[in-house]
Amino acid sequence: MTTGYSKRNFLIILSAPSGGGKSTIKNEILEKSEKMEYSVSYTTRAPRGSEKDEVDYFFVTENKFLELKVKNEFLESALVHGNWYGTSRSFIESKFNQGKHVIMDIDIQGAESIRKSDIDSVSIFILPPDLEILEKRLRDRGTDNEESIRKRLYNARKEIEKISDYEYLVINDDLNDAVTEIEAIIKAEENKVKRYNKIESKFYGG
Repeated sequence: MTTGYSKRNFLIILSAPSGGGKSTIKNEILEKSEKMEYSVSYTTRAPRGSEKDEVDYFFVTENKFLELKVKNEFLESALVHGNWYGTSRSFIESKFNQGKHVIMDIDIQGAESIRKSDIDSVSIFILPPDLEILEKRLRDRGTDNEESIRKRLYNARKEIEKISDYEYLVINDDLNDAVTEIEAIIKAEENKVKRYNKIESKFYGG
């Protein structure tokens, strides 16, 4: 039975140290939920491998990106290794209007910028049980050399210092348990009074 009450949708922000599992968790949640969309960002870099425009990124020229930046299109943006990346305000708002939540994985600097914006968001920090497990996961990936691993572990210490800026903390000891916890957070956030539209008028038949 449906009550017919409408609710406002929101953005789910996932942050974690490199190797913390945020991308894997994001993909699991996207696969399981029909009311969830991935936040497609803009970038000035070229597509890699099988990446598709408007699916993985909106691939644009630097001039176009900077034009959108001036127009306040981005909730946050950053220049990384010579390429611009930005989170699209209009894309997220369009998905809200379609009755969808939007989920994204992003670093702590980007998350901070979004939290300061006027977009309705929920921030979740994902953490492995301890530093030893994080190091093991980085090594097991087999994609980083020793210098890169050491740098990622150093950065993790700095990122963990920002946990108190987030609303929720999920310990990623078991992937299925972590996904279940985040799904529970999303459900609880959906039921917050502030996200219901026109409760009184709906109750009285308006």
